[in-house]
Amino acid sequence: MAATVGEVMTTSVIALRADADYKEIVTVLRRYRVSACPVIDDGDRVIGLVSEADLLCKLTDPEFPAGLERLNWRLRQQNKANALAAEQLMTSPAIVVHPWALVSEAAREMEQRQIKRLPVVDQQTRLVGIVTRSDVLSVYERPDADIRDEVTKVILDEEFGLDPDVFDTGVTSGVVTIAGPVDRFEAALRLLARIRHAEGVVGVRDRLNYPRCSSR
Repeated sequence: MAATVGEVMTTSVIALRADADYKEIVTVLRRYRVSACPVIDDGDRVIGLVSEADLLCKLTDPEFPAGLERLNWRLRQQNKANALAAEQLMTSPAIVVHPWALVSEAAREMEQRQIKRLPVVDQQTRLVGIVTRSDVLSVYERPDADIRDEVTKVILDEEFGLDPDVFDTGVTSGVVTIAGPVDRFEAALRLLARIRHAEGVVGVRDRLNYPRCSSR
């Protein structure tokens, strides 16, 4: 069964209140060696995320972009540079994820949005944890024996209705090597794709015996 965010997330989360001042934010980020923190309201609901990048606006004086966007951009940057509290500095709304979401979904969200972490919230958007890129990658620590069991007992037998005993299946460092007969090209491709997306699988070596072109 695929891992959920709740199984890999960190539940001890460093968070900031909306009224946390600039120096407090800097101190928290440096003390706990994190590059960003969720910002929460009095009900522990996530309302934003404040990062080192948000804080750097006070130290930098970048060139203003040319064109019609210049004034709007300048006003936004000045707001950041003059901000005194987390609620003024934070990026809002925060991109969040629920604990019951699949790890693969969290990974996809991080990749598409180019972010390093996601606050994890319950149905009332209250903070319950945080999931990072490192947490997501932990699924690749899954033991080879567990991966092999899923391939043979779940994927081959239960999902595809194939006899696992006629297949030679091995797993080394997350790489699945599978050999055996499959009667149709399309079925072989679906099987290989399903194995590739099994939790913890790093790669698949195709040693199957099947027609090498579509029957259509």
